[in-house]
Amino acid sequence: MTSTYEAARKQAAANGAAGLRTEGLRLGYGPDRVVIDELDLELPHGAVTAVIGANGSGKSTLLRALSRLLRPVAGRVLLDGEDLHRLRTKDVATRLGLLPQAPVSPEGITVRDLVRRGRIPHTSLWQQWSAEDEAALRAALAATDLTSLADEPIDALSGGQRQRAWLALVIAQGTPLLLLLDEPTTYLDIAHQIDVLELVRRLNRSEDRTVVMVLHDLNQACRFADHVVALREGQVVAAGDPAEIVTEELVRTVFELESRVVPDPVTNTPLVVPVGRAT
Repeated sequence: MTSTYEAARKQAAANGAAGLRTEGLRLGYGPDRVVIDELDLELPHGAVTAVIGANGSGKSTLLRALSRLLRPVAGRVLLDGEDLHRLRTKDVATRLGLLPQAPVSPEGITVRDLVRRGRIPHTSLWQQWSAEDEAALRAALAATDLTSLADEPIDALSGGQRQRAWLALVIAQGTPLLLLLDEPTTYLDIAHQIDVLELVRRLNRSEDRTVVMVLHDLNQACRFADHVVALREGQVVAAGDPAEIVTEELVRTVFELESRVVPDPVTNTPLVVPVGRAT
């Protein structure tokens, strides 16, 4: 049976969409610290992709390059066939949205004003705030269940509410191709983690947004992602449908952890049960 992400990729190809991919990508911090080398990776259009791996495997470094926050030492990141790092900043901002890890908001800013900033790429000296911008703002607040809190200061919100406010900013940005998230469930309790991941999934399904996110929780990656990319020491160990690639051997290779992989009783996706450190 063809998986969701494979069907989306075939449809995207038929429509002429190229999506996001890397060619011979080399990333590092200074001449002596190479994190990722010669990486060729294609992220399927219209799918939710989760990047997994142990600490230091290169997950966040890869995401920084995919979102143009880190310039490659060598190789390219291609967005719809164009070199991402050669595109104008404003052009990128209308096509690619990023929710960074642990974002910091200006002191005293309200939810509405924060989310409003997501529309900056769509405005200019000649085109100020429009009815379309207002509609996008209201829709983002409604999608994240923040309408009643729109005039509250960000500092007065709970951790889960603040994370939803930042997610609303990215939603309001209205990027048609990509929504990039780096650890979107950081600092959230389990209930708020599920809220955020279910919201991300709804955005993907209802608005056909491609989502790429780094996740530490393997079981959440299996449940909410169509496509999983597993990294070890800056290289892709496996990539594909979680039902096909998430195995006890993969967990041992990527995390040096013995485990049992069984069907999730709720979703029938892979459920990883840790046993202990591999020797």
